[in-house]
Amino acid sequence: MPRSVNSVASRARRKKILKLTKGNFLSRKNVWTVAKNTWEKGQQFAYRDRKAKKRSFRGMWIQRINAAVRPYDLSYSEFIGKLNKMGVALNRKVLADLAMNHPQAFEAVVNKVKGA
Repeated sequence: MPRSVNSVASRARRKKILKLTKGNFLSRKNVWTVAKNTWEKGQQFAYRDRKAKKRSFRGMWIQRINAAVRPYDLSYSEFIGKLNKMGVALNRKVLADLAMNHPQAFEAVVNKVKGA
C-alpha cells in the first residue's frame, strides 16, 4: 500500500507560520526552519515581556509617587506605611495618576496622611 501523507495540511501549517513572520529580515521570513525558529522565539519573548511589563510599570508608579511626596517632607516608604495604617485603599497606579494629573487631589491625600 502506498504511503499516505497529508500535504495539504502540512503546507497550510507552513504557510500560517510564514504569514506570521512576514516583514522579518532576510531568510527569517521565507525559509521554513528559520522562520519557525524566529516565530517561536518571538512567542517566548512576548510571554516573558508581558510579565516584565507589569514589573516595570509598578516601578515607574513607585518612582512617581516618591517624587511627588518628597516636597511634603515624606519618603515613599513613610507615605505608603501611613497610608496603609490609615486603611486608605488607593493602589500605586491610582496614586501615581493623581500625582501626575491631579496634583490638588494628591496634595489632599498627602495632607490627610500627614495629619493622622
